[in-house]
Amino acid sequence: MLPSVKALLASIVDYAGLFPPAKLSMQEAMVNYANYQLTPYSWMLNRFVLPVSRLNEFAALVPTLDLKQWSLSLIISKDWESEIEIVRSLSSKLDSKNHITVTSLEFPLLSPLEIERAIPYLPDGVEAFFEIPLNADVQPYLAVLKHTKAAVKIRTGGITTEAFPSITELCQCILLFADAQVAFKATAGLHHPLPGNYRVTYESDSPSTLMHGFLNVAVLAALVYWQKVTPQVALEVLQDSASNSFQFTTDAITWRDYYLNIAEIKQARQRFFRSFGSCSFQEPIDEIKELKLLTSD
Repeated sequence: MLPSVKALLASIVDYAGLFPPAKLSMQEAMVNYANYQLTPYSWMLNRFVLPVSRLNEFAALVPTLDLKQWSLSLIISKDWESEIEIVRSLSSKLDSKNHITVTSLEFPLLSPLEIERAIPYLPDGVEAFFEIPLNADVQPYLAVLKHTKAAVKIRTGGITTEAFPSITELCQCILLFADAQVAFKATAGLHHPLPGNYRVTYESDSPSTLMHGFLNVAVLAALVYWQKVTPQVALEVLQDSASNSFQFTTDAITWRDYYLNIAEIKQARQRFFRSFGSCSFQEPIDEIKELKLLTSD
C-alpha cells in the first residue's frame, strides 16, 4: 500500500448503513461494521453512525457480536438538550468489556444562535459536527464555530437529485471553511472516488445525477488547507473525473502540477477534512480498487 494513499484515506468512511439508500436493519448494519473490521481495508473505516433514539436497540445487540472496538458517531435530533444528557449518562455507563466509545456527535440543521447556545453543553473529548446548509450564507455559521473545537457537517447528496449541491456550491463552502479554519465532514452521495453521473439510489428506476468524488474532495481539502490553489483551480480539482490527473507515489500526491507531501496530507485530514458518511463501505473500496490504488497488504 502506498503511504500517500493511506495518508489520504485513513479512517475516512463513517459507516452509515442504517440510513438511505441502504437503510439496513440494526443487526445487518452492525454485522457489516464488525465484519469490515476484519478486512484488509479496515484502516479506511471510522465510526459507526447511530441515532441517539436507537441506542437501546444497538445496546441489545452488542453482546451478540465479537468486536474489539465500537466507535460511535451519534446523530442528535432537534431535541438536542435532552439527547446530550443521554450521551453524558451513556458515557459514564459504557461497558469497558465491549469497548464502546462515543467519539462524535452530529447535530441537525440549527440556526447560528442555537448552535452558539449548544456549544457550551458539548461533552469533553467528543467531536461535534453541526450541519449547515450549502445553499445559504454560511458566514454566520462559521462566525459562531470559528475559534471553537466544533466542526461543520455538510450534505453532499441524498436520495433525490435536488439533494446534491452544485460543484460551485461545494467548492465555495470548502474554501470558506479553510479560510475560517473550521474542520468539516461530509455525508451522503460520496460513494464514488471520482465525479460522474450515477443513480441516486439502488432502485432500478432511480434517476441519475452528477455525484461528487470523495477523492476530489479529500485532495481539494488538502490543497486549500495549505493555500496551494486559487478558487478557479479549486473548481477544476473538484470536477476532474480523469483518474490519471491524480498521481500517488510513495511520499506524495500530485494533481497536475500541484504537490502534497505525506505530512501535508496527514495534517489536512486530521485538522480539516475529517471523514465522510456513507451507507456503503464496500462500494468505495471496490471503486478505489478499480483505480488500482488499493492492495490487500
